[in-house]
Amino acid sequence: MRIFNQNLRLQDIVVMYFTGLALLMVIMVASYPAPSNAVNVSDLKPEASIPLPPLPMPYQVSLDPRGELQLAWNISDANQEVYIRLTATAKLKYGVVLGMSDRGELTNADLVVLWDSGAKTYFGDAWSDANGQVSLDRQQDYELLEAKQNPDGIQLLFKRPFSTCDPRDYLIEEGTVDIIYGVLDQPLASLEQLNLFSIHTGMLSITMLQYGIPPTQMPPDTKFLDVAAPNVTIPSQETTYWCFNQQLPADMPKNHILMFESAITPGNEDIVHHIEVFECLPGIADVPQNSGACDDIMAAPKLNFCSPVLATWAKGAEPFYFPPDVGMPIGGPGSSKILRMEIHYHNPLLMSGRRDSSGIRLYYTPSLRRYDAGVMELGLVYTPLMAIPPKQHNFYLRGYCTPKCTEAALPKEGILIFASQLHAHLAGRALRTVLVRGGKEVEVVKEDKHFSTYYHSLRYLKERVNVLPGDAIVTKCTYNTEDRSKPTVGGNGFMDEMCVNFIYYYPRIELEVCKSNVDPESLQKYFSSMNRFQGNDQCACSNVSVKEQYSQVHWDKFSVEELNYLYKTAPIYEQCTKSNGELLPGDWEKQPIPKVTTVLPQPHYPCEGRAASNCPPTV
Repeated sequence: MRIFNQNLRLQDIVVMYFTGLALLMVIMVASYPAPSNAVNVSDLKPEASIPLPPLPMPYQVSLDPRGELQLAWNISDANQEVYIRLTATAKLKYGVVLGMSDRGELTNADLVVLWDSGAKTYFGDAWSDANGQVSLDRQQDYELLEAKQNPDGIQLLFKRPFSTCDPRDYLIEEGTVDIIYGVLDQPLASLEQLNLFSIHTGMLSITMLQYGIPPTQMPPDTKFLDVAAPNVTIPSQETTYWCFNQQLPADMPKNHILMFESAITPGNEDIVHHIEVFECLPGIADVPQNSGACDDIMAAPKLNFCSPVLATWAKGAEPFYFPPDVGMPIGGPGSSKILRMEIHYHNPLLMSGRRDSSGIRLYYTPSLRRYDAGVMELGLVYTPLMAIPPKQHNFYLRGYCTPKCTEAALPKEGILIFASQLHAHLAGRALRTVLVRGGKEVEVVKEDKHFSTYYHSLRYLKERVNVLPGDAIVTKCTYNTEDRSKPTVGGNGFMDEMCVNFIYYYPRIELEVCKSNVDPESLQKYFSSMNRFQGNDQCACSNVSVKEQYSQVHWDKFSVEELNYLYKTAPIYEQCTKSNGELLPGDWEKQPIPKVTTVLPQPHYPCEGRAASNCPPTV
């Protein structure tokens, strides 16, 4: 079943009209003599402008902390194009740079630049090299549709294909897109005079390709609950994670959450980066009710049992609607009575004295829908048994939800996944969850090739995924530890690592955690063999912590390859757990790793009408 955003339907209706307009715009600006193939915006006279109908732009963010750069966009999935509107205030006199790059780097970035030569204003597709030096791209893939200038500033409307088949361009895919931006403080006679390291720049992560569920009519008995910060003072430091615990009414009956959205304190839109609300396990009644930095709050051991995600929001995210026949239960007998909220404040200007009461607004109703929604954790158990060696460019870990667990827990018709939130910490670079049936990868549940721990938003799936009893779900995480001298182990700490996918699904079942870790006995055999091979007489035994044993290994090519082989072949412990923390009946130790004989190919993007030599190979 395909899920559509009503704005996308409207976008696809008008896309042919805009294509015709684009051809006329090209004719209008085709007579520019210099520089090379850039568009001379000065030639777009107001009297010659083509009146464009309002284009729906459902996704909007403020790029910079002062709100001087506003980015809005929409996508045409049918035409594989993204439409972008960039609005800049009058303070930006000489131009602006907008781009996309891996992890927001200023080097090797795909750029679109508006710049003033002193006599005229130009618009063009550009790129930066390994030193941040900017050059105009020979293949112009950003197509200017409209440029408006008034006393308040300038507004640009342009479009670009998801895939341009230009090796210097960024491939726009599902998942995180890191946007970089910069402001020009002087005219440029030539774009080649520009180096990104010489101007003021910033970075913001967004989800560019968004797929949603059309808003549904709320019943008249709908109420809302704000889970919000209690008027906190935002610290004058660049990054802060603030936590707050909120008690639900003890006698709250069962309701269904139909939708949630952000409730940001006016004026703080540029500082509040993302918010998450977690449920504490039922029966946890005496969690501290204090508010403060998460590093301090999370020191309370019982907060380790506040992990299931209830709601989440990140910059640029639209209100999250549950499918029309689905609601997230809240309240009622045996339900969680305590919610924990976590806010990430991003304050690069180190502003002080700002007060904040931002949070997430939950819309709920006692008029229950047909299905209860559930949240399930997939991936790896939070344990130091799993580790990433130091100095690794790419190292892979996999967490398994085995056929044995899905066979034991899922109903005959299975479950339907409709949304997902991938999660790792600082070393995480990419995450991918796939559905395996009969030993074959049959569907990608969710993938993010540019994952950032500072931006892990809840995202709808493009299509709902049906998981049946006997299926396996494999979550693969890619890590980079080139900047670390010691091994990184799994755990809850920010410098530890995770490999998790929180899936939103229905109908709700008992299974809440379906994760794995390497068999401890097999891991001890690895430590013993490494000690013998490396001539290390230090103890590899139960009275030394696993973290310490990892630290004692001399990490060279051989020890890394052997650990990788262990993770791929050794038996696993399966955490097939109910919401009350109890394992489902069965033996979950020393389970075989699910065999995957056929791997899904990477997606192929068509290159008709573009530089065929630069096209990705056909799979």
